Amino acid sequence: MSPDAYMPSARYCGFYITRAIGNNRFSFDERRCKKIYVPPLKEGDVSDLSCGTEIVFAEIEDGTEYCKSGLDSFIHTTFGKAPVFIFDNHNHAFFFWALALKKGWIDKGDLLVHVDQHTDMRKPEKWLACSALSDLDAVFDYTNFELNVGNFIQPALNCGIFSAVDIIDHREAFEKDYDAPFVLDIDMDIFSPDMAYIRDSKKMCTIRHFMRKAKFITFATSPYFMDQARAVSLVHALFA
Repeated sequence: MSPDAYMPSARYCGFYITRAIGNNRFSFDERRCKKIYVPPLKEGDVSDLSCGTEIVFAEIEDGTEYCKSGLDSFIHTTFGKAPVFIFDNHNHAFFFWALALKKGWIDKGDLLVHVDQHTDMRKPEKWLACSALSDLDAVFDYTNFELNVGNFIQPALNCGIFSAVDIIDHREAFEKDYDAPFVLDIDMDIFSPDMAYIRDSKKMCTIRHFMRKAKFITFATSPYFMDQARAVSLVHALFA
């Protein structure tokens, strides 16, 4: 795949967040781990997807500090004709949606189909000005230093990237289907133990079906909620 004309890899070159901003804001004052890593983006194939060793998410829950490693690199690839971006923490979807809009891969007002254990529909403390949506530097800063894993969809709706979101997070939702082209967003924590009441075979079949219909696809491996080795293995299986 040729280098992206808008050079997302120049922004996603691998860096640390050391202040209490973005995903590093969670329990920052109480944590021993004070920095998280954002991996570089690589043009490649799903076979290039692998686990990393750097801490990408840290949080304290019930008095215990959890420091989770994520991916070695984010991956830009394709599934059929659909561009695909694979990353660990889910807020990065916002940047890649804005990029897709600028490149004409998606149309403003498309439907977002969000397959996830969580709704991720919390509101951010600060909103990106809609006029800044075409400024990828501003979008990058907003994505990485303001948004977090639970509040990145509302800004996309607010800026009109999507007209609506359909959340696939329970058994009945996995029976849905769509005729018009849509943007597909998949969080691999849909395969977490908490979601075991839905058969993995059903989830795999439905997600593959959605992937064949989607015009643009994002994957989050969600290190805090999902074992990364299993997440990577499942992404490989979905592309097989």
